[in-house]
Amino acid sequence: MVCIMCLVPLFLIPLVNLLPRIFDFLMAKVYGWLGWEYRKPARVPPACPFKPTATKVDAETISEGTETIAKPSEDTTGGGGGGVKQD
Repeated sequence: MVCIMCLVPLFLIPLVNLLPRIFDFLMAKVYGWLGWEYRKPARVPPACPFKPTATKVDAETISEGTETIAKPSEDTTGGGGGGVKQD
C-alpha cells in the first residue's frame, strides 16, 4: 500500500500550476457580472532550465581556465606511500 500523504504532491503540483488560469477565469466571471471587461495580464514565459551551449570563444576561455588550475603533485597524493597515512 502507498501512504496517502505520499500521493499529495502528485496532485498538488498540477493544481498549483493551474492557479493563475483559475484566477483569470474567476476574475473574468466577476468582471463580467459587474459589466466590465477583464483583460488577462501578460505573463512572463517560463525560463529554460538549460543553459545554452558555449560558443567557440567561450569554449576557448573555459579550456584556458582549466589549464591554469594547479594540479596536485604526486607527493601530496601519497604516490610513494601507497596512500597510507604515516604518523
